[in-house]
Amino acid sequence: MSAGLIVLIVFALFVMFTISRGIRIIPQARAGIVERLGRYYRTLTPGLSLIIPFVDRLRPLLDLREQVVSFPPQPVITEDNLVVNIDTVIYYQVSDPKAATYEIADYIAGIEQLTVTTLRNVIGGMTLEDTLTSRDQINAQLRGVLDEATGKWGIRVGRVELKAVDPPGSIQEAMEKQMRAERDRRAAILTAEGVKQSQILTAEGEKQSAILKAEGQREAQILGAQGQSQAIETVFEAIHKGDADPKLLAYQYLQMLPQIAQGDANKVWIIPSEFTEAMNRIGGQLGDGPPAPRQ
Repeated sequence: MSAGLIVLIVFALFVMFTISRGIRIIPQARAGIVERLGRYYRTLTPGLSLIIPFVDRLRPLLDLREQVVSFPPQPVITEDNLVVNIDTVIYYQVSDPKAATYEIADYIAGIEQLTVTTLRNVIGGMTLEDTLTSRDQINAQLRGVLDEATGKWGIRVGRVELKAVDPPGSIQEAMEKQMRAERDRRAAILTAEGVKQSQILTAEGEKQSAILKAEGQREAQILGAQGQSQAIETVFEAIHKGDADPKLLAYQYLQMLPQIAQGDANKVWIIPSEFTEAMNRIGGQLGDGPPAPRQ
């Protein structure tokens, strides 16, 4: 093989290598920073791009999709001098590849340190109870500070979430005891309310029963009295219509004596004079001779 052919083959390989170095394909949701002779030249967008080999240099591609990063627990002191460990999750997105490349060396480390300092400032002005119950407020404050500070880095912070807030063990134990006591108190209150309602309903039922029973007895007495009144009126009317003589009345009186004697309080009986006279007449009728003349 001659030297000229070798040189031609080497030149062809060099041309092919140079062409391959000058062709760049950028994937979707990626961005490439091109530096020409060490200075920023342009930003490559997704698609096919050409650069000058050995003159332009393509830096590592940047991911333009939203990223999620979780930071380890950070000890933070609350306003009431209690140390809590807080885990945070940051959702961010590269909005300016040039600024993300040249404005800060490591934007992940910058976001982490900024999150820690901001979190300590926010939690330092809140009590433990407020910290546990005001996560939305803390998230909003963190997002506002981070989004403002990372804007010049070409980073947009979408969301900030507190993944966990862990108070000291002694505080957790005290909180659990308090929660158990609160549950026991609520259970006792509900039990007392149930007993109270049960007693009220029982008393109302007894009251209604007594009222209905009294009304029933009253109605029975009224009906009984009306019946006796009607019976008396009927007997009285029958007596007057039949023109009963004293002997019949005396006989009826004798028939009523057992009923009069049934009461325990009936100790003394008053016998009217008419009854004595009637009895004498009945005796005279039952005896041999005529009744004795009335003096």
